[in-house]
Amino acid sequence: MRGLIATHARPDMRTPIPGLLLSRVETTEPDYSLTDPLLVVMVQGGKRLLLGEQVFEYRAGQLLVVTTGLPVTGHFLGATPRTPALGMGLVLRPATIAELLLETTPGRWSRGHPGPAIATGDAGPDLLDAAARMLRLLDHPADARVLAPLVEHEILWRLLTGPHGAIVRQIGLADSNTSHVGRAIRWIRDNYAEPMRIEDLARMAGMSAAAFHRHFRAVTTMSPLQFQKRIRLQEARSLLLARPDDVAGVGHLVGYDSPSQFSREYRRLFGAPPGQDATRLRAAAEPGPARHLP
Repeated sequence: MRGLIATHARPDMRTPIPGLLLSRVETTEPDYSLTDPLLVVMVQGGKRLLLGEQVFEYRAGQLLVVTTGLPVTGHFLGATPRTPALGMGLVLRPATIAELLLETTPGRWSRGHPGPAIATGDAGPDLLDAAARMLRLLDHPADARVLAPLVEHEILWRLLTGPHGAIVRQIGLADSNTSHVGRAIRWIRDNYAEPMRIEDLARMAGMSAAAFHRHFRAVTTMSPLQFQKRIRLQEARSLLLARPDDVAGVGHLVGYDSPSQFSREYRRLFGAPPGQDATRLRAAAEPGPARHLP
């Protein structure tokens, strides 16, 4: 698997197989990114993620599962040009997961609350075997058109029936708590600069305000206000790469009326004032959007 990823990994992570992503990272610099539903299998090296106040770590032979859009901070462990961090990702598509759930015996799956929408653990030999066969299809594009969807189903089945099945099933269940909270998460991500009312988000999720707040924190490990703040600051960091001399303007664009509050909260998250951080990133020629797996 290491050889295949090293051979086929590209800067934009994409591959000819839909939904399959490959990552090669040679630095341990911290990164800040917005995730989407995704399975990551680490093949070489490791990564440590911070979501709210919770830390998740995974290394070679282990996996990361993310079931909704989350703002995370992370850094790769021990990655160098000689020993880069290598990983493969598979986009977790709700329709595909729902299709597998519908093919099983009704009532098989428990509807217990799955907890946070992110988890790590051992990949297991059966899942690793399927992942390796998916990677080998990159050397056989004619076969991949037919076989890749079948291998994707097998990988998803291993997830659904494994230790992390409860949170993966939430992606395919239209009436799951993760699905309901996901509507509010998408609204916040799309409208992060707008004023936010918990009552409106709760109505969007079809819950009472108290239930929504409880479920939102269970899924994201943050309150809605903390989540919105993290999205705003990460978006501001991307904008500052192009506009390092307009700190106040960028702060206003992402929803801050007070430049001092924006600078204070930015420094608390990223460790440096906005202008100084942007100058450092530009000098290091760091790309705007993250181009590696979470």
